[in-house]
Amino acid sequence: MSHHCADDQRSVRDGHPSDPAGKVAIVATLDTKGRETAYLARVIEQCGRKTLTIDVGTSNRTGRSASDCSDARVVAPAELLREIAASAREEVKELLRLGAIDAIVGVAGGKGSAVFGEVVSELPYGFPKLLVSSARPALLAELALQNDVILYPTLVDLFGINAFTERVLDNAGRAIAAMRYVAAQGRQKRKIVAITAFGVTTPAANRCVARLAEAGIDAIVFPANGAGGRKMEQLVSAGEFDAVLDLTTTELADELVGGTASAGSDRLKAASHRMIPQLIAPGAVDMVNFGPPSSVPAEFKGRQLYAHTPFTTLMRTTVSENERIGRLTGARLSQAKAPALVLWPAKGVSDYDRDGGIFRNPEADRAWFDAVRRHLPRSIIARELDCHINDPEFAEAAASWIVEQLTQGDSSRADV
Repeated sequence: MSHHCADDQRSVRDGHPSDPAGKVAIVATLDTKGRETAYLARVIEQCGRKTLTIDVGTSNRTGRSASDCSDARVVAPAELLREIAASAREEVKELLRLGAIDAIVGVAGGKGSAVFGEVVSELPYGFPKLLVSSARPALLAELALQNDVILYPTLVDLFGINAFTERVLDNAGRAIAAMRYVAAQGRQKRKIVAITAFGVTTPAANRCVARLAEAGIDAIVFPANGAGGRKMEQLVSAGEFDAVLDLTTTELADELVGGTASAGSDRLKAASHRMIPQLIAPGAVDMVNFGPPSSVPAEFKGRQLYAHTPFTTLMRTTVSENERIGRLTGARLSQAKAPALVLWPAKGVSDYDRDGGIFRNPEADRAWFDAVRRHLPRSIIARELDCHINDPEFAEAAASWIVEQLTQGDSSRADV
């Protein structure tokens, strides 16, 4: 990986000591964005910061392009980009470990933006990450789903320095120069719990947050809309949380039935892998999410639908679908090695699933609970409460169990 340090043209990996304050790393394809990178570095340095450039371009690899290689193994363009991204990612992690960088900025088009996303994928939450990009909006939206990258779309293509790109790079340089990552070292760390919520489970989430706060525990709430669940799993995997209160597992319904709010196949796995306490509830598993009514697939013609908003159509899950969702929940939760509890509200799993509600279907709800219990090991308790998920007693039971796990450290108990 080519490093070009603006102050002394030397890299930390060559054995030179890092600056006490750390540099701003610039990730760019120097074969196509060299002029933009040099301009950005000057702006950052004029703000009193030092820079270190990581070249992720392809044309100078082994002194020739992939198409010119005569080796036995010819590297395809996509594979070459993956290799470059992986190498740069490991180098950035090492620079962070050495304290050599405390912010990072990318200058890129489409391919470079994808590479930048991979390069910063394992940096801590809150580490300043800024991407100046001319990539298509869909790619930038995907990057926003994966990491806390600050996106600066250029709106014009990056073809050298001109009246438009100067404005963009001036602003980006000044912005990243003002950002520094400060690790939470030497401070007393409060326990932090991840909670999932949806509009139809908000009352329960609010009460859980308040109950945890009373115990001196911070709560971070993630919307169970696909992107939120995916981000929560990533941050749990990164060790950011001490426990998970998975109040709203509706994303599993979308994963299995084909809705728009799926969080992918890694949902409900990270807490088990990290071996931290987790509580699972069936919040909003009575519904699958779609867009406007016209977006609902033809295969669901005749199903029970409700227009939550003009842009969101909800479909009530059936007995068989809830049985499948419960089976998947139990199978994934069965991998847990730390304390785990399933809490089931017998009187409904969302605001729409209560007595008199449009989605009230006790038989379908029970199918979820019965399937979960069949697929859990004996070490994990599945407990039924005679209340609605948004009733105060449900939130009290859920939050109290989490508090007990985090304050008493008694891993032998798995009941409320």
